[in-house]
Amino acid sequence: MTNPAFARRGRALQPRQKSELTIINADGSGRSVIFTASEIIEAPNWTPDGQTLVFNAGGELWRIAASGGEPTRIDTGDRRDLNNDHVLSPDGQTAYLSADDGHLYAVPLAGGAPRRVSNTHATPHHYYLHGISPDGATLAYVAVEAPHGTRRINIFTIPAAGGPDTRLTDLDAPHDGPEYSPDGQWIYFNSERHSPGHAQCFRMHADGTGVEQLTHDERVNWFPHVAPDGSTIVYISFPPGTQGHPADKDVILRTMRPVGSGQRDLISLFGGQGTINVNSWAPDSARLAYVAYPLDS
Repeated sequence: MTNPAFARRGRALQPRQKSELTIINADGSGRSVIFTASEIIEAPNWTPDGQTLVFNAGGELWRIAASGGEPTRIDTGDRRDLNNDHVLSPDGQTAYLSADDGHLYAVPLAGGAPRRVSNTHATPHHYYLHGISPDGATLAYVAVEAPHGTRRINIFTIPAAGGPDTRLTDLDAPHDGPEYSPDGQWIYFNSERHSPGHAQCFRMHADGTGVEQLTHDERVNWFPHVAPDGSTIVYISFPPGTQGHPADKDVILRTMRPVGSGQRDLISLFGGQGTINVNSWAPDSARLAYVAYPLDS
C-alpha cells in the first residue's frame, strides 16, 4: 500500500520494490509483515510496553501498533529533517533524535517541541545517535569529525540532559552503532579498526577500555543490537567486499551470544540500510522487528 502522508526524502525505492515492516521470533519462526509501504521506511524500534513500533519515514518519526494497522506521525516540531538514528528513553516518555543539521534532539514521544541536547564545536562534529544507557542518563553516538581536514568517525557519549561530550575512541578507522548492554557495563559497536573497509562487531567497557572483537569472518558485519535480557545479539551481515552499510543487498540477520560465540543465521533478506539501524528487539527479548525491501518479480 502507499501511505501518501510519507514525505519523499533521500533515497527512493526501485520500481516494483516495497518496504516491509516485519516482526520475527528470536528463533527465526513466526515471521509476520505488519505493514507494507511503497516509500522508504527505516529503523524500527519498540516502545517499552511492547505495544508500539516507532520508525523513520521521509525525515519524520512514525508510530504503528505492533499488531499492525495505520501509522501515525509523531510531532517533532520544527525538526522534520531526521535521519534514521533514534532511540527511546527507558521510561518510554522521550525520543532522542539525530537531525540533518548534525545535532541531537529530545522530544516527547507523545509529540512536542524538540530540545537540543548536543553541543556546538569549533571544528566539524556531526552527531549520529545510536544508544542510551539503561538508566536513561547517557547517550552514545558517533561523530563525524574533521579536526585537521581528515574525516574520522569515532564514538562519544553525552548526558541525555545535555552536557560535555566524552570521547571513547580516537582512531582514524571508522566506528558506528554504539549501543549499551542492558547492565550498562558494555558498549557494542562495529568498526574497521583492524581491517580497513571490512567492518566487524566489537564491544568495549562503557568507559572505552577493554575492546574485544566479536566477529572474525569474511562478511561485513554491522549494528550489533543486544536483547533486553542480555542473552542474545542480532546484527546485520553484508556480503564480502561490501563498503559501508548500503541499501539493496542480499543480507543476513545473524544472532550470537554477547561474547561473540554461537553465531547462527536468523533470516536472509533483501535489505541493508534501514533494516536494523537501531535496536529493534521487543522488550520481552522474544521478538525483533526489521524492514525488508523486496523486489517483485
